[in-house]
Amino acid sequence: MNDVALFPGTFDPITLGHQLLIERGLQQFPEIWIGIGENQGKTTLYTLAERMQMLEQAFAHLKNVKILSYTGLTAVFCRKEGINWILRGLRNTQDFEYERNIAQLNLELYGVDTLFLACDPKASHISSTLVRDIICHGSDASALLPPGMVIPPK
Repeated sequence: MNDVALFPGTFDPITLGHQLLIERGLQQFPEIWIGIGENQGKTTLYTLAERMQMLEQAFAHLKNVKILSYTGLTAVFCRKEGINWILRGLRNTQDFEYERNIAQLNLELYGVDTLFLACDPKASHISSTLVRDIICHGSDASALLPPGMVIPPK
């Protein structure tokens, strides 16, 4: 594939699963933009600035990863930026059912296609929700984060 892909998410916080997926995605795309979607209906633990800083720390070693934020529908953002691909990770069948419907609508309505990658087995049990819960209860979540990642305590 000779295109840029958008890897959208809230990244509250970024996890080892996110990192592994992006690194694998770079085998398919020469450049990946990590898009932090600003969802007004979602309460986050970390501010947008903190999440951007975490992502920049995790991917500082990769020059073909760009980090940005956007508002509104992901596929509309892709059309505006000339991005034809969305990269998504699948941990389980529930993820597939949810993501498939969105992918089909994005393709039909906006002409934006989706590439699904199955999560690395060593990270398929990790979610930002679980990591947030561990952090909020004052426990160490470092094994679930990119190596060397420093997450601000909350």
